[in-house]
Amino acid sequence: MKLPTCVVSLLLSLYATAVLLPLSPAAAQQKLVIKPVAEKRLKELPAGSLYWRLESFPALAQAQAAAGPTSLAAEVAGEVWLFTLGPKGGSTPGGSKVAEIGPVPLIAAPEYLLRINHAGGPPGAKTPVHTHPGSEAFYVLAGRLGQRTPHGVSYADAGQSMNGHGADTAMEVFSAGKTDLDQLVMFVVDATRPFSSPAKFDSADRRP
Repeated sequence: MKLPTCVVSLLLSLYATAVLLPLSPAAAQQKLVIKPVAEKRLKELPAGSLYWRLESFPALAQAQAAAGPTSLAAEVAGEVWLFTLGPKGGSTPGGSKVAEIGPVPLIAAPEYLLRINHAGGPPGAKTPVHTHPGSEAFYVLAGRLGQRTPHGVSYADAGQSMNGHGADTAMEVFSAGKTDLDQLVMFVVDATRPFSSPAKFDSADRRP
């Protein structure tokens, strides 16, 4: 049966509208927003086991003045932070210790990059599966962090930290809570290699 021209036109119009409409936020996969806030290159790292020490300061100028060779100062999320890579149990005059994360998985490289990222996103937002030529550690400011690796899935809530895995570990980082994730991420990587590379999980590492 041949449809009337007006009916055909209406159906074509509805189809075109459906095709052109953007996906709803629930349907479109959202990615975590990642912003580098500070970085530093080093020819060598301190000897021995290393930890990331997070301290808060009253003002950025104070944090910058107190920073050592392996420290990075930054103002993030309305707070002033000093991030220091060093031995366990250290402290910086004028700072208030917030967290100590480690021991950091060690790497050997011709040059090292220390980087601090500020990252977050709404529930369900995630990164693509990727690797780094070094390790990362996390401190959660708000929400709930999830990290999937071949070792399994780990979580950290606001006020908690999570130590990273070794270099070249495939990972997916995601906002696992019911509110927006807000986190600080500390990296120690090989500065002579790409900072991040696409990766894939083996079938056994994928979500059921």
